Amino acid sequence: MLTRSIADEVEAAIAAGSAEKHLDTMRRVTDLFLVAAEGYSGEQIELFGDVLERLVKTIELRALADVSARIALAEMSTQLASIKQAPPAVVRRLAQNDEISIAQPVLTESARLTPEDLVALAETKGEQHLLAISGRWWLNEVVTDALLKRHYPKVSRRIVSNPGARVSAQGYAIVIKQAADDPDLAVETGIRVDLPPDLRQQLLRSATEAVRSRLLSRAPPHLFEEIRTAIATATAGANREMSRTRDFAAARRFIASLKKHGQLDESALLGFAKQKKYEETVATLAELSRSSIEVIRPLMQSLRDDGVLIPCRVAGLKWETVAAVLDSRFASGSMGRHELAKAKEQYGKLEMENARRLLKFWQVRAADAPAGPH
Repeated sequence: MLTRSIADEVEAAIAAGSAEKHLDTMRRVTDLFLVAAEGYSGEQIELFGDVLERLVKTIELRALADVSARIALAEMSTQLASIKQAPPAVVRRLAQNDEISIAQPVLTESARLTPEDLVALAETKGEQHLLAISGRWWLNEVVTDALLKRHYPKVSRRIVSNPGARVSAQGYAIVIKQAADDPDLAVETGIRVDLPPDLRQQLLRSATEAVRSRLLSRAPPHLFEEIRTAIATATAGANREMSRTRDFAAARRFIASLKKHGQLDESALLGFAKQKKYEETVATLAELSRSSIEVIRPLMQSLRDDGVLIPCRVAGLKWETVAAVLDSRFASGSMGRHELAKAKEQYGKLEMENARRLLKFWQVRAADAPAGPH
């Protein structure tokens, strides 16, 4: 139990002005509290809080320049973080510290921080503090709204990947805007159980096909059908648009002319792909792989990336060109780093003979199929 003599000793230590004495006293009082924290009354906890807060205030003045002081405060933060009876005032003071090593333990774990405390911190502290709060085992919408309003991408990713974080429709609206330029965030958001269906539809409408493919592969069983239906709807709309706007007849004539004049090669394909000239890219890839537009076009429209790799390998393309072809499928944006790295690995393992055999099979199948629009 904290006695008045210990309180007097703290006053004496503070008055003495010795940094070493301050740290030693803080550790002793903290250890004394931890020995029987669960058995203390509210009055006793308050007394501990008053004493420790005085020590922390004194030591904080030295912590900016004194490594041992920062380490001692970080140790105290770690010790108090999991203690339900920790003095609230001390926990709040540690959480407000600008040094993240001191603030992080209590920000991430302490139950003594109220939603109001967390909102105030979310509104005033920097990204590292917000990341620590975002990792708490449970967060309500008021707190996540405050965190998301700061528009830190890493914070948004941590919140949507935290199953204990509840997010409001307003919060999700912020996330979906960020997800337009962040494939990883789009995938993590799309598989959230509490994402409203209309917002999931909105997310999928603007998502690249690479993101849709990842979403489908990551979808939990109870969301699989909903996500697959939403993707099918979005894809059907895209395909209808593509059918109306793609003029493959003109592309055929242009590519035939380039071929006639000896100008149809990998560099031409790379140029078309980088400029996202879809019709020319499809027609050129068909020529270089000695295939046809009827074979290449559905591969380019597929949710999967691996089909496009087959004609690219048969054409003997360098990875730079392959990556540009994969990207050219998307009217806006591009493939995420994760998808691109995975495709590069697959391309490196793809054997020429297997690619030729599969492409030949697709050509036979396409020749037997009813003719469609060009």
